[in-house]
Amino acid sequence: MDKSDELPKGELTVRIPAMPGDANANGDIFGGWVVAHMDMAAGIRAAERARGRVATVAINTLTFKKPVKIGDTLCVYTSIEKVGRTSITLAIEAWTQRRTSRRESKVTEGIFVMVAIDEDGRPFELPAETLG
Repeated sequence: MDKSDELPKGELTVRIPAMPGDANANGDIFGGWVVAHMDMAAGIRAAERARGRVATVAINTLTFKKPVKIGDTLCVYTSIEKVGRTSITLAIEAWTQRRTSRRESKVTEGIFVMVAIDEDGRPFELPAETLG
């Protein structure tokens, strides 16, 4: 399979349109805006797995591949790569769907690490994974 046939990996977790207020003077969306939505998606997916509150502790890698343009729909996919005692490592992919195309294109990818925290902000042991 060549890169043009690549499909998103993981579960679609966040979709949001890129608006003019999210762009720089060249019409490209700020990288921080993309990363914020990737972090939000990581938090959603990790909180589901933790069945509770989580916090970002690291972004181990982050690669920007293509710009996001005003009017694109940012689609963020998440997949759990590893579950530790208190932490969850996720692969996060951000893809865009252009206004003129139904086909998505990968724009950013990264590895995010989240930790389960209790009400006092202290790490807690993750529950065993259950079916359903």
